[in-house]
Amino acid sequence: MAERAHGVVTRAQLLRAGVTRAEIAWRVRTGALIRVHRAVYRVGHVAPSLEARYLAAVLGCGEHAVLSGRAAAYLYGLVKGKAPPAEVTVPTCRRLEGIKVRRSRGLDADDVKTFPGIPVMSVARTLVDLASYLPKDELARACHEAGVRYGTTPRMVEVVLERHPRCKGAAKLRAVLRGEVRVSLSRLEKRFLRHVADIERPLPVTNRPAGGRRVDCRWPDHHLTVELDSYTYHHSRHAWEQDRRREREAHARGDDLRRYTWGDVCEHPAAMLDELRALLPKTPSR
Repeated sequence: MAERAHGVVTRAQLLRAGVTRAEIAWRVRTGALIRVHRAVYRVGHVAPSLEARYLAAVLGCGEHAVLSGRAAAYLYGLVKGKAPPAEVTVPTCRRLEGIKVRRSRGLDADDVKTFPGIPVMSVARTLVDLASYLPKDELARACHEAGVRYGTTPRMVEVVLERHPRCKGAAKLRAVLRGEVRVSLSRLEKRFLRHVADIERPLPVTNRPAGGRRVDCRWPDHHLTVELDSYTYHHSRHAWEQDRRREREAHARGDDLRRYTWGDVCEHPAAMLDELRALLPKTPSR
């Protein structure tokens, strides 16, 4: 049971499995069960994973509780840095020591997912929650990661915003979704933009919506889209399917599409630069 849930079990699960109250008490005394929250235990280990801590917090907050906020964003990989403490959203008033608990009566079924084995706010709903306190550049970075990792489109986030019209930070989030916040998000992209500037070609708009999803670099006036493919996010079947879809969408809007890898940009850029010189006009001298 614990192996399926990051080493965490609840009293109710143990009782349903036939473990008696006396046996639970004995296991707690001997360290076979380590109490984390009321009626929530780790099974025999003192160095829990991040997932174990987050799941224990959700289970400790009762039925229909879900991981949310910055903790959910960190679990999804939308924000970086030190792992934040657990933050849990519940439908009724609930307090748990050491856990930031929010109350939300109207949790839509589409707002709740399981990842990985933890009840958590959906990616789109998490972005809406982040909008209330993240600065624009960090919010834009989170939106970009959501698109790359999970295929989250601006329209998906807009659907959540329509259900939560009083969301704090809605205007800021919509500005990000429309691409009004210019942000360079990776070493690969930064290197590519330096190359474009060095050969005196116009810089693209970056990470802006086109055809319902964000694209890495686009020159709308020249009908050119460039996607920068790092192996980290482009080696799975899901990523392969998304790449093919992006190609079809680029052609549908009349764009020429080029894909460049880390090797093209950072190791052997000469061929890529020759191609860009032919595709883009030289930037006029000032």
